[in-house]
Amino acid sequence: MFSRRWVLGLSAVAAMAASLFAAPASAQKTQLTVYTALETDQLKAYKDAFEKSNPGIEIVWVRDSTGIITARLLAEKNNPRADVVMGVAASSLALLDSEGMLVPYAPKGLARVSPQYRDRKNPPAWVGMDVWGTAICFNFREAARRGIPQPKSWKDLLNPIYKGQIVMPHPASSGTGFLAVTGWQAMWGDAEAWKFMDGLHQNIAQYMHSGSRPCARAAAGEFVVGISFEYRANREKAQGAPILVIFPEEGIGWDLESIAIHRGTKNLAAAQRLMDWAITDEAMQLYAKNFAVVAVPQFSVQLPNIPTDYAQRLVKQDFGAMAKKREAVLAEWGKRYESKAAPR
Repeated sequence: MFSRRWVLGLSAVAAMAASLFAAPASAQKTQLTVYTALETDQLKAYKDAFEKSNPGIEIVWVRDSTGIITARLLAEKNNPRADVVMGVAASSLALLDSEGMLVPYAPKGLARVSPQYRDRKNPPAWVGMDVWGTAICFNFREAARRGIPQPKSWKDLLNPIYKGQIVMPHPASSGTGFLAVTGWQAMWGDAEAWKFMDGLHQNIAQYMHSGSRPCARAAAGEFVVGISFEYRANREKAQGAPILVIFPEEGIGWDLESIAIHRGTKNLAAAQRLMDWAITDEAMQLYAKNFAVVAVPQFSVQLPNIPTDYAQRLVKQDFGAMAKKREAVLAEWGKRYESKAAPR
């Protein structure tokens, strides 16, 4: 006969074993695959903040430039792998929506988001996070050494003195490149914009497959002018680069970093939680550390090197129209300028 102490001990061991086997199941998190074009140095802060308030969900990032992420999502249309698309241009999300690839959802607190910074449908297919716009990174040290003047306008860059001294993002790869092109079209009309880009092309050294890289290369002194966007310009300047952040006087092309739920997700509830979090006070305060204009206006703050009239400099943009003409614009751009594209 077994002793009572032995039976109790065996029961304790069995209970412990049961708890050990149960622990992984109870602790298992929902993995949310999020396709993004957010800058790599932003990802950790957003992931940590979301997961702290949603401990049962883990973000798994799939990151690349806007154009590449957009192309990948379109290629995967019939075999979707993303649960959420976050930090990708609203013009790209409008294109995905036109292809039936997004799940409309009204996140909690949607009424606080400015109407111009969200999809107009109700419920919206996508919701904006923050505005990012074109800026010029101008290396004043190299410019002085080479006798090159500081530009004030876009059309200043047509001066032959800038020949071989300008780099900009490739619009098929980079959202920043695409919003630069569509911004010029919005400012001047298509014919005048193509004429400008023909002239600019004469001075371009290379079209790079990243919105950040032209600014980084200018900051390093390899080129005098890098057409980029304000976040990267401010980061380079804060790290001591000898650059000026210039917002040309004619206006600024721009787009919205936005978020949407991808149709086909098997984690809809978790995806909705991320959409909800993306427009919370906490999220807006994080975006406002990086960008001057956020989708809930009360959280916009004045950032270093950003003009006080920044919002007024943004050209009028129609994200639906940008999406519809994207393929035609990129095809025409490629025919004219692909010869100076950086190797992939």
